[in-house]
Formats: sequence, structure tokens, C-alpha cells
Amino acid sequence: MKLFSMREHPIPQVTEPLQYRAIGLVRGIYKPDDPDKFTRGHLVDSDEVVVEAVVLGRVMTLMRKHLEMEKPHLWVVYPRSRKSNCLHLQIAGIWEPSTLGKLSDNESEEVDSGKSLMTDKDQIPEGDDYFSIRGELIFTKPETDELVVKVRQQPRADGSRPLPFKIKLKGNVPFENLRKFVCLDVRRTGQELLLEKIKIIGPTPTHGAKGRKGRL
Repeated sequence: MKLFSMREHPIPQVTEPLQYRAIGLVRGIYKPDDPDKFTRGHLVDSDEVVVEAVVLGRVMTLMRKHLEMEKPHLWVVYPRSRKSNCLHLQIAGIWEPSTLGKLSDNESEEVDSGKSLMTDKDQIPEGDDYFSIRGELIFTKPETDELVVKVRQQPRADGSRPLPFKIKLKGNVPFENLRKFVCLDVRRTGQELLLEKIKIIGPTPTHGAKGRKGRL
């Protein structure tokens, strides 16, 4: 995984028209459920909303060694929808240039993410709680503002392909866009992801077609 600190923005530019992904940014305090099991816990935002979360990969080293964990940080996260209709977040990194930019190259290579204390350069133009969701629209119910997008993931190093996952959102999208590949700008509010903007890319390719390389 590339270091977020090496970019100008924590969410990279799209490199393929039909690139799948589900990634966002949430500011909050991470609190593990058990001090002995640091990777499982929850994020608490400024409104005291508690969102279930897990820590991925080597970002745990960064969190333990370099961050003031009692303070809020802007986390780079991968969203998942639970059957309970609660949001679940996978913490993949942190966007705080003012802190992580001070780390040595060797220290930076130990972690999955990048940058930290809050200055203007720690902000992003889209603001906190912004998510970028790209995938196939498989369900929409305009009268209740419900929609579901299927996201495919990159193959693993061993060549196996993880199962697709579904993201539940709130927003009004007409039926004629079903089975289309869509690009969504989304905002988290509490436990929900609310649609702000949609772009219809085109028909979703058949499985295995060129361009169907799932990415986060």
C-alpha cells in the first residue's frame, strides 16, 4: 500500500473509468474495545457518535508510536455496511501532514499511511466525512431514499479475488440507472452514508471483462 503522506490528497485520482472503490475520511478518536486487542474498537466523532472500527495492517505501529490517541485524528477508512444497518469502518491510514511529515523516511516506511496536529494543510477541500464510492448500482428505492452499490476488490497477491461487498446508502436515484456503473460523492452523517452527487459512468461490464479491476 502506498503511503498517503506521499500524495497531495488522501484519496487518489481514479486511473481507470470503471475503477471500483469505497474510501473516505472520518475525524474522531479511536478507542480499542480491549487494550490487549488494539485492532478492534470504535471511532467517536465530535457529535459523540460511536462507529464500529478495526485497524488494518501496519498503521497500528504508527498509532502506537507517534499519535496522541486521546485526541481526534482524520482517519482514512474503508466503509462496510452491516446487517444491523450500522456502519463499519476499516482504518487504513491517517491524513495529518503536520505530524507524519516530520517522521524519518525509515519510520514512514513502517506504516501504511501518512501525515498529523491539526493545521490548514491537514484539511481536505471536500471536508471531513467525505467518501468516494464507485461501483455497480444494484438496488434503488427512490420513495424511501435507499440504494445499494456493489464494489469489487483487487485480486490478492496470491491471485485469489475477494468477494464483492455491498454498501448501503441514502439517496434518490431513478430506477433507469440500475445495473449502471456509478461514481458517488457521499457524506457520512452518524451511521449513514448520504448521497451528495452521482455520475453515471455507463453500463457495468460483464464479470471478467477488461476494466473490471476492483480497487478500494
